[in-house]
Amino acid sequence: MRKQALAIAVLAGGLALGAQAQPAYEPQGLYSAEDILDADAYLTSDPDERVGEVEDILFDEAMQVTALVIESGSVLGLGGREFIVESGRFTLITHVDDDGETEHRVMLEASAEELAGYPVYNDDWWERARERSREAWLQTQEGAESAWQTTQEGAEHAWETTRKNARRAWEAARDAVGADD
Repeated sequence: MRKQALAIAVLAGGLALGAQAQPAYEPQGLYSAEDILDADAYLTSDPDERVGEVEDILFDEAMQVTALVIESGSVLGLGGREFIVESGRFTLITHVDDDGETEHRVMLEASAEELAGYPVYNDDWWERARERSREAWLQTQEGAESAWQTTQEGAEHAWETTRKNARRAWEAARDAVGADD
């Protein structure tokens, strides 16, 4: 079975891991998107009530998981609703059975009422979210460039000040030695 290399390290950093409902929680260290897609989703307030399954995993420019798309209420792929659950609002529980089978459960940190208010995943949502993420990424990049420029200018100023002070100290030491003659 071939694993999706893209998501292995990303999911390890982006999915919060928890052990609320499974006493035999076993961290894996690395996770595959292929394994998490179609994982069942439950509410932490009602861990026995399945609310849907993972339909998609959304990443930002830094390849960090920013949200999951959960499909709820579909029968044979028809009907249902796809909604967005942002990072920090879910945990991943991994359980390995005695026979070596791995089960992933996504636990949503929401009540049924809150879940009903989560954004619907559609083209409009996608375009707005993509644009907001792009703008945030550009601002972060600009901020990093500005910080680098400020650091570089500060280092140049510090070097120049150190050089001038060293020259003054040397001249003062020279004058002090020369004054004893």
